[in-house]
Amino acid sequence: MPLLMIFIDGLGLGDDDPEINPLLEAEMPFVRRVLKDPLTKSVVEKGIAEKGFLAKAIDAQLGVPGIPQSATGQTTLFSGVNAAKVAGRHINGFPTKVLRNILEKDSIFKQVKQAGLSGMFANAFTPEYFEAVRRGRWRHSATTTAALAGGVRLLMVEDLLKGYAVYQDLTNELLLQKNHQVPVITPETAAVNLIRQAKLNDFTLFEYFQTDHCGHAQDRELALKLLNRLDRFLAAVVRELPSGFTMVLTSDHGNIEDLSIKTHTLNPAPLMVFGKDSRFFEAVNSLTDVCPAILNLLEKSATDDSALG
Repeated sequence: MPLLMIFIDGLGLGDDDPEINPLLEAEMPFVRRVLKDPLTKSVVEKGIAEKGFLAKAIDAQLGVPGIPQSATGQTTLFSGVNAAKVAGRHINGFPTKVLRNILEKDSIFKQVKQAGLSGMFANAFTPEYFEAVRRGRWRHSATTTAALAGGVRLLMVEDLLKGYAVYQDLTNELLLQKNHQVPVITPETAAVNLIRQAKLNDFTLFEYFQTDHCGHAQDRELALKLLNRLDRFLAAVVRELPSGFTMVLTSDHGNIEDLSIKTHTLNPAPLMVFGKDSRFFEAVNSLTDVCPAILNLLEKSATDDSALG
């Protein structure tokens, strides 16, 4: 049974303080309907387990002092290796050589491929991105490094125009600002396109990081806009999710849930799982547990399918 993973950078489970936490003000009707409350620490920390749905708080600090950061958090998520412990510290931004080595060896995409299954990174890339990397003005993120380690073909704007990729802002507005001839789409259309791609693979990953950028900017008006847009996207993804699919949503660390500070937070990350196999994630308590749980489910599903056919 295929699995779709939606990774939201910089989304933690914050306090019930509307002065600092925009998730208390954002409408987010889908998330509020699913949780019966806003997405906060007090709502999720005890765990919610229902038929076809699971939500819980998972540790992002990884047993290492300091504020969780993107490079180590994402490397951990996409490998199952505690990257912060290996590195001896939390590392921000782009993966260092130590982190790249972890991903080259244990990337979730590589492990999916080694299991005889297919994986895809559904984000659309631009030629300018690769030119910036070639010139040394930019580096691959942990997610991109993980995909490349698994031999995944990175999708381009051409794939997006065919409806088989999604840009990181969901609506293509940022692509238009870069002079790409693309239509502005709704979050619902982005969800349909993501599901179209996910139907082709055993494992599909989509990354959304506008939340992290907004948290650093401490822009409340933008935060409300992005959170409501994200809610529309998630509602459509779950609505379009084919029978038998599992959808996993999580993050690498907190940020946007506390606009009183520019930095990341010490808050736990959310884990939300939709689908009949959501119980496979009941034992996930940390970022380190996410990748093994995904692989266990995919391998079990592949074994069950083989037995049936």
